[in-house]
Amino acid sequence: MAYPDVINLPFNGVSIREGFVAVKPDEKEPEGQGFWAIMQKNALVVTGGENGLSLPEGERPAWLLPAKEPICIGMWQGRPLRTAAIDSGVILPPPFTAESLNAIKECLDDRLLTLGGLAHQVLQWERQSAVCSRCGGEMARIFGSWGKKCLACRYEHYPHIHPCVIVLIKRGEEFLLARKAEWAKGRYSLVAGFVDFGESLEECVHREVEEEVGIKVKNVRYVGSQSWPFPSQLMTGFVADYASGAICPDGTEIEDARWFCCQDMPESLPARRSIARWIIDRFALKQRL
Repeated sequence: MAYPDVINLPFNGVSIREGFVAVKPDEKEPEGQGFWAIMQKNALVVTGGENGLSLPEGERPAWLLPAKEPICIGMWQGRPLRTAAIDSGVILPPPFTAESLNAIKECLDDRLLTLGGLAHQVLQWERQSAVCSRCGGEMARIFGSWGKKCLACRYEHYPHIHPCVIVLIKRGEEFLLARKAEWAKGRYSLVAGFVDFGESLEECVHREVEEEVGIKVKNVRYVGSQSWPFPSQLMTGFVADYASGAICPDGTEIEDARWFCCQDMPESLPARRSIARWIIDRFALKQRL
């Protein structure tokens, strides 16, 4: 298996640790040509070649006309890595293509996924923090961080990371998987949801499971986490045991939910880049990772 431990999953920093050095926005921008992490919505612009897909590099592409100047987010393989967003209507000339970070078919390797995820989160934060959300005032960067301070009301803003839980529910050799109506036909995954006010992660597991599929769980235990840049989430993974109740999908978020086993699997599972699949493989299918 590709990921012996949850920390090795794409979008987590370990995937790029060997070649990436972060650069804060108030530091002096490195000079010279480098690499480009250009986002078109949730897709990373890459170029194809004999060695597969890679980031564009060198001079600024002629078709890159971002609304704002590119931002240097770090050094990649000893050269500057700059990020920018382009409109969805931009037609990319060959050999450039835009590959979705969350595509069903996994075309991007772990490093490209992680660099694209990082760029996507930075650009999302830059859009959200263009003006103060309290008073609409002008924002200035806080030294040494991605934070910003309003020059009018002085309120400090920092990047918004949204904690979520995702949980595998076990009942003996069976495990519960659920599906949303908007997913591809036959695809099932784990119950998941955002942490609410005044909740611990474990309390969120209990609430989300009961709200979405109508059952109660026990023995909730943490198994790992993953940065999930859609747009800026932190997925915290759990395994829990079935306690009581009959499955009753909420009909809003969850279209269907049922018990599966290794001999009776759904048509489609989450992509291997996700913590959902890692949890299913390790704790439901008991594959050796």
